[in-house]
Amino acid sequence: MSQPKKANKLQPFDLVSNILVTFFAVISLFPLYWLFTSSLKNSSDVVKMPPDWWPASITFANYVDIFRNQPALRWTFNSIFVAGATTILVIAVGSMAAYAFSKIHFKGRQIIFIVFISSLMIPKEIMIVPLFRIVQDFGMVNSFHGMIWPNVAGAFGVFLLKGFFDSTPDALREAAKIDGAGEWRVFLQIMLPIVKPGIGALFILNFVQIWNDYLWQLVIGQEKTMKTLMVGTATLMQDLNPNFAYKMAGATVAAVPMLIIFILFQRYFTSGATAGAIKE
Repeated sequence: MSQPKKANKLQPFDLVSNILVTFFAVISLFPLYWLFTSSLKNSSDVVKMPPDWWPASITFANYVDIFRNQPALRWTFNSIFVAGATTILVIAVGSMAAYAFSKIHFKGRQIIFIVFISSLMIPKEIMIVPLFRIVQDFGMVNSFHGMIWPNVAGAFGVFLLKGFFDSTPDALREAAKIDGAGEWRVFLQIMLPIVKPGIGALFILNFVQIWNDYLWQLVIGQEKTMKTLMVGTATLMQDLNPNFAYKMAGATVAAVPMLIIFILFQRYFTSGATAGAIKE
């Protein structure tokens, strides 16, 4: 009779790896823990030495003050609207451009793509002044249009999605063409569902980038009611007599939506990040 298989013992290398991964995970998550717990303290308790690792007395007054004394709800709406609208437009425009570069053969396709992608090597800070002058000439300062449209014409989404379209078989497109499907139907009903993991990855990456885009939103949203949550929270840090717990609460409000977005779309992000690197 065959002997029963023994359970695999944890190898020394695996044990060390698990310990290191756990250690670095704790180190990475500790700032979030400290941010949240500090927002539940009084200002004097935040800077107390030695520090309280957990609030001695929990208070939500900091959050109440932010939404009562500051237009935090307006800032939150501005951030969600700007990041959401920009991301949807980036996905719509980027997917069409990526599909054209990947599947439609036209003269000068490679040269145009190289020139287009080369814009990724130019830091956005270099273009701030001329871009602001253009937005100003169009009368889009202190408006959502000024925050959204300049970020739509980016090359990263096209670059990311083109890799996914390249990995799809050309036979699918050709078979649909033979069956009488037009280019729009092939794109919308056949190709887009296949590259859905890439779209999910692009959604997370672009949403987070726009949410944290402090400099451009600071330049365009000059009125207090047009500030986004990141810019509005930063204004809380400029007081001469700072209330550190108050600022921690503002930073927590700015960070929580990002955590929710990542938790909801992490499945698409991980599958998209791995699938994009694999080609048949």
